[in-house]
Amino acid sequence: MMLANIPLTDDERAAVDDGQAALGQLLERLTDVPAPAGPTPRQIGTPATATLLPIVDVTRRPRQCAPGKP
Repeated sequence: MMLANIPLTDDERAAVDDGQAALGQLLERLTDVPAPAGPTPRQIGTPATATLLPIVDVTRRPRQCAPGKP
């Protein structure tokens, strides 16, 4: 499990567990936090929502067709 290998803050964990709303709140809070290069997302001019991608619940299901057939 990836969460066991990457330490997350409570806000980051909520963004993973609680979905889009928590992710949006985390990105809003990070707007004025400097990136490793120094500037903040606000200084760069990147809106907080520019990096949002849809969160899709992925569930592994057994194959419905026989191997080798579409």
